[in-house]
Amino acid sequence: MTFTTAVLVALSLLGSTQAQNYTATYSYDPANPSSLPKTSEQGQLGTNRCGTGSDSSSLCQNLIINSIEDFCLYGPPYSNGKNASIGETERYEVSYCLKSGYGTRLFPDGTIKGAHWIQTPDYVQITGWGDFTTIGVPKTDAGGELDPHGADGNGNPIGGLVFGNSYNGTFIQFHEWTNYMSSTEFCVRACKPGVNARKLCQHIYDEMGCKFVMPGNYDTGYFDSCLGDTGEPMGIYGTSTFRQGDAVTPPPHPAPASSSCTRVASLTSYSPLPTGASVYSTITVVGTGSGAYTSLITSVSLPSTSTSSSSGAAGASATTTSSSNSGGAVKEGMNLVWAGFTVAVGTLLGAVVAL
Repeated sequence: MTFTTAVLVALSLLGSTQAQNYTATYSYDPANPSSLPKTSEQGQLGTNRCGTGSDSSSLCQNLIINSIEDFCLYGPPYSNGKNASIGETERYEVSYCLKSGYGTRLFPDGTIKGAHWIQTPDYVQITGWGDFTTIGVPKTDAGGELDPHGADGNGNPIGGLVFGNSYNGTFIQFHEWTNYMSSTEFCVRACKPGVNARKLCQHIYDEMGCKFVMPGNYDTGYFDSCLGDTGEPMGIYGTSTFRQGDAVTPPPHPAPASSSCTRVASLTSYSPLPTGASVYSTITVVGTGSGAYTSLITSVSLPSTSTSSSSGAAGASATTTSSSNSGGAVKEGMNLVWAGFTVAVGTLLGAVVAL
């Protein structure tokens, strides 16, 4: 073997190894949330050690994808109805789930209008429709894409982790996944670890939308669960790969065949805020360089006749307390609930665009 050939072989092997490398592989047990680190990436706004139960001010950034009745999606950590588009908050998204027990926020009842689960030999996928203004996505937001890579390799959101137990009843980590969200449409796919995971959960089509990358059922009005064949890799047509910006955009692949479909009557979850309540929040970058940190202030305005508060503020004292990195102290008075916290993000925050 010549020197040149040896170098090429070495580079080829290195590239192959790097393609399968990840920051870490984590074991997840909902009953033991301390098995996960507090954060998994530098610059992470939220946490991966999320606790149990649920909390309307949670900063959990783990997605759980188990079944049609037990899944999570990413959404904004704050909203004033205007500056919380998916594109503006992609680095900071937090988890919203149908079921309690993961330490996340929960969808208000009625958020999901239609949802369709497909489990294939290589990935699980959920497609559907909803009203995601209930979790702070602006009404006219055309949406964006979340994935474990992002522009810098830390993911959108930074530190987002995805787990599921649908294949063998035991939680596995999905290293490759993609979640598209708009104010009305959603799709999420999580690929089993394997040689085809990156192709089947490609993350370079952030402007193409759900129906291009995950062809399937987006009907409203019902919820079902099916088995399905593995579809064609998104964007790959024979020996050609489509790239955003190409002169010609090919049609999406046809939805793969499905079978053994069963319907569920409804998807329900606990509504974390009383009727008439609204959430207003701001996020700012404070300081510069190594001393910079992100400050997020969330206020929940309650109806004047309401006697209850959000789950994150339940039992909160009417007197003020100090804030902390774990989510902040809570103060209730004058029908306002204020939750403040700061998260140190180090020098990487210089690359974050202030919202």
